[in-house]
Amino acid sequence: MSQEKVNKYKEEKANRKAILKREKRNRMIGRIVGSVIGLALVGWIGFSIYDKVATGMETAQTEVKLEALTNYLTGLDTADAGEDTAE
Repeated sequence: MSQEKVNKYKEEKANRKAILKREKRNRMIGRIVGSVIGLALVGWIGFSIYDKVATGMETAQTEVKLEALTNYLTGLDTADAGEDTAE
């Protein structure tokens, strides 16, 4: 049993560079795949939200008549001008 462990250790030591290189490559591939999946998920969620908001909201046109406000403000300007000259 002990000799088997020694042989296994020697084999592992001889191939250590290759093993570390393979592990490093696998980690990098895992990160890249995870990033691509994450970006796809975020893009899909963002597009879904945008699509629901864009199609769900209809813009309402509101017409505002400002003639009464304009007449009121014009009346204030002329009233103030008349009071300033009276003093």
